[in-house]
Amino acid sequence: MNKKHGVFFITLLLVVGLDQISKIYISSVMSLHASYPVIDGFFSITYVRNPGAAFGFLANATPMFRSLFLIIVSTAAIVMILYFLAKNRSAGMLLTFALSLILGGAVGNLLDRIRFGNVVDFLDFYIASWHWPAFNVADSAISVGAVLLVVEMFTRKRTGIIAGGE
Repeated sequence: MNKKHGVFFITLLLVVGLDQISKIYISSVMSLHASYPVIDGFFSITYVRNPGAAFGFLANATPMFRSLFLIIVSTAAIVMILYFLAKNRSAGMLLTFALSLILGGAVGNLLDRIRFGNVVDFLDFYIASWHWPAFNVADSAISVGAVLLVVEMFTRKRTGIIAGGE
């Protein structure tokens, strides 16, 4: 296994592990909708369950449709990332790391959807009464991975589709 594969698997395992451990901990020590301020007026740990996707997308759809749709989309994204990495052995370290973050986040949230039909969220940032939607470790990994993909696209030396390269 080369260095790139090692980074990929370690990142994937860390993201899924931290995500699942944090969600298990939050759901075992907090009551649903309980909130504990960490930094008054800015950040709390607030235990919520999100039946939809990011920013409440599909939250009003029927539970059966929502669950099936999100499980299928998550599974498709996971398969596409794995396929892309298998076919593009020349993918650079930044691209590989970004995709491992996105994959780890997708797997973490998919596990919740399969087990619970929703996702455990608990990181709650706010200013006064304005709240950013609560999120979790998996969501954070997906967001950071997406930003790194954009950085990769703007800094790569090659043209064409994202193919990596260092």
